[in-house]
Amino acid sequence: MAVSIILGWLLFTASASAECTREFLIGATNKYVAAQVAGSPTDVVALAAPGITYTENEVPMGLARSILTEPVKIDHNRSIHDTVNCATFTEIIAATNPHQYVIGTRLIFNSDNKISLMESIITDRGDWAFNATGYLYWNSLENWDPIPEDKRDSREVIQAAGNAYFERFKNESVVVPFGVPCSRLEGGASTAPLNMTGDSCTLAGLPSTLVVTNRRFVVDEVMGVVDIYLGFPGLDRSQGQKPMPDSHMFRIESGKIRYIHTVSSCVEAGCGMNGTIIPQSRIRRGTFKIPKSIVH
Repeated sequence: MAVSIILGWLLFTASASAECTREFLIGATNKYVAAQVAGSPTDVVALAAPGITYTENEVPMGLARSILTEPVKIDHNRSIHDTVNCATFTEIIAATNPHQYVIGTRLIFNSDNKISLMESIITDRGDWAFNATGYLYWNSLENWDPIPEDKRDSREVIQAAGNAYFERFKNESVVVPFGVPCSRLEGGASTAPLNMTGDSCTLAGLPSTLVVTNRRFVVDEVMGVVDIYLGFPGLDRSQGQKPMPDSHMFRIESGKIRYIHTVSSCVEAGCGMNGTIIPQSRIRRGTFKIPKSIVH
């Protein structure tokens, strides 16, 4: 009898410790954003599992060398929270920071509610269509409020809408559920001026021969949002078909895509599309890099 009670208690404790609530995830993203503002990874380290995997633009590194050690003035941040996958995604726009950034960060938590994987896509001058000022402006015109409970789509519908976008990249017959209106914001350049009240997502065009693999999803039914992390082939033409670090965040309303936000990193300035221009060098947190359509 005593053994049964002890086993039951242990099972209950394990279950309770593994519970991934929305409140917990919101607290975690709040700590992440505060850590970035302060330029101190201490609070994130406290949330990290032993042996956490951290990457910036898919390059593994320690948190002690990460962008979290750099104080960043954040003009806007938005987070989504996935209680099923115990995952989050945070969008950061730093347009008035001395060094402009647009950052996308994905956190994955283990069964102990510790961060086991942290993937950041850090974009700045020279990355795909980068313009943090434009990103901040167009974002300010959009409505990403929580979806009223009686109008929320299921996570399956939300994920399928975003996934259809990339299925269309390799098959023109795939119907993408673009809403009216719909607009796409890439690095700071918006498709909205093509049709401010209509479907500018379709007007901007899509590839038809690209196969996009390694898609990783964060879904938030309350916000009607799915973020998809992936490797985008051919984005940086200087790298051939090597996939580049990319995030696409989709706002879904009544099963239709309303907004798309992208964060995409390249190796060469201008993503290898400015072959007649001598590239300018840049330094990103002490690492020297030669700075940096296919519509994406």
